[in-house]
Amino acid sequence: MTPDLDLAAYLARVGLRAAPPPTAAGLAELHLAHATHVPFENLDVILGRPIRLDPASLQRKLVRDRRGGYCFEQNLLFAAVLEALGFRVTHLAARVRYRASRLLPRTHMLLAVEADGRPWLADVGFGGSGPLLPLRLDDPGEQRQFHWSYRVAEEGGARVLQAAVPGGWQDFYAFTPEPQEQVDYEVANYYVSTHPDSPFTHTPVAQLPTPEARYLLRNRDLTVERAAGSETRTVTDDELPGLYARLFGLTIPPGVTLPNRPWGWKPGDPSPAGG
Repeated sequence: MTPDLDLAAYLARVGLRAAPPPTAAGLAELHLAHATHVPFENLDVILGRPIRLDPASLQRKLVRDRRGGYCFEQNLLFAAVLEALGFRVTHLAARVRYRASRLLPRTHMLLAVEADGRPWLADVGFGGSGPLLPLRLDDPGEQRQFHWSYRVAEEGGARVLQAAVPGGWQDFYAFTPEPQEQVDYEVANYYVSTHPDSPFTHTPVAQLPTPEARYLLRNRDLTVERAAGSETRTVTDDELPGLYARLFGLTIPPGVTLPNRPWGWKPGDPSPAGG
């Protein structure tokens, strides 16, 4: 077990009373618990704080301080928990295609996990639209999860995680099976958290899925997705602290005003009023 991993504290953080067994059912139980309790968020990036990926920092931020994080933080912690429980885990990297208009570097982390003799895609760090449960890596067909469907399609030597949308399938990201090392994520993490072209450095984001609804707050746009459809509304600055607390369990530091910029904004672009 990772020396800095407090397994009991982690299980309490994600609402579990006992550690699941290293089986497919146990993997699904843990994946769902993590995905619905630990929000995807980038407040530290927006506030100019470094993103640390060492085990002690991840434990302190996501577990002790009850914060969230993005893919590297979420999936590195999740991988450490899986390995402590006896799962066999491979760290992977992907190129995000969701909301992308150009070829992006491999700046997303995901996991391949062995359970019950088959490989599974596990990813608790893609945000509100990501899977709530593991996906079978050896099955290219549709896989239903509550109100949403996904599939892992083959594309040459790569695989593509896709989600069902009206009219077809939407690519989330593409990945290959080469294992990644911690240093690979350190480099990608530095890019994502500091580069001026990274949307995470300019737009505050908080997201959390549940089996009933997905809650996605990008800047001042709050989207709630349910089986019957989705609704988006713009929230006011006065509403933000309460929404962060109620929907995501997060606290905006007193006196901090988050920037008001659209997703994908970068230096040189016109800034909306209040940005």
